[in-house]
Amino acid sequence: MLTRIGDIEVWRILESVDTFLTPPDFFPDMDEDGLALMRKVAPKQLCPETGMMLIPIQGFLIKTLTHTVLVDACIGNDKTCEFHEPWHKRSDGRFLASLTAAGVGPADIDYVLCTHLHPDHVGWNTRLEDGRWVPTFPNAHYIMPSSDHAHFSSDPGDCYNESVLPVIQAKQAELVSSDHKIGDHLSLIPTPGHTPGHVSIVIADKGNEAVISGDVMHSTIQCLKPEWNFVYDHDPDLAAVTRRAFLEMVCETDKLLLGSHLPLPSFGRLRTAADAFKWLGH
Repeated sequence: MLTRIGDIEVWRILESVDTFLTPPDFFPDMDEDGLALMRKVAPKQLCPETGMMLIPIQGFLIKTLTHTVLVDACIGNDKTCEFHEPWHKRSDGRFLASLTAAGVGPADIDYVLCTHLHPDHVGWNTRLEDGRWVPTFPNAHYIMPSSDHAHFSSDPGDCYNESVLPVIQAKQAELVSSDHKIGDHLSLIPTPGHTPGHVSIVIADKGNEAVISGDVMHSTIQCLKPEWNFVYDHDPDLAAVTRRAFLEMVCETDKLLLGSHLPLPSFGRLRTAADAFKWLGH
């Protein structure tokens, strides 16, 4: 998928669409009425065979006149993800093939921008070569939120050791504040709650703006129910406050929303609706 923000190209780099938990397990605040609402307004996010949540795993490739930027690097191959079998020790070429289809190879990436440091957003940061984890993108600066790094490095697990630490050891990582900018067109904005240092990415050119949400939200149902938190949000109360403020900002500025885990094609616009928001799609 290609969309344009002014003269900037934004390509969706899809790795997979996986089932992940039942809706009430995914959203602990969901009741039977909420599940019925989801079936009505967000049916494409429910697997017709199992009723489980369907979650796209994808990044976004941004081509400006001066930089080629990858936002989030999905799950990757050979990674240790024993908590979720479809992600564990994957061996799949779709992600790199999607980059090729967008006209770039790993060596062409100038920046890898991590919205946060969860396994499904940093996996292709590295690849396994001769038994060692090495940066997949040899010429890239890896931009990571410093608050997220402080949190995950304090008790490092498989994800940190396989997908983050090797980049730091290769001296390709840059730990940044939540208001960091890349050139004239890309800006980070703080959206904490899902993780301590979570950021979203604003793309702007010639009066046009879009924002990549990261994991501020996981479903279009959260437009109508912004108080519904994902079961793995680090700070649920903060996540809910952040999500409402994020959705208000998107509405007020009429930004195109690119949702990291929203049902394909994963982009659209919002409008206010009573005390919540309405997803208009693309």
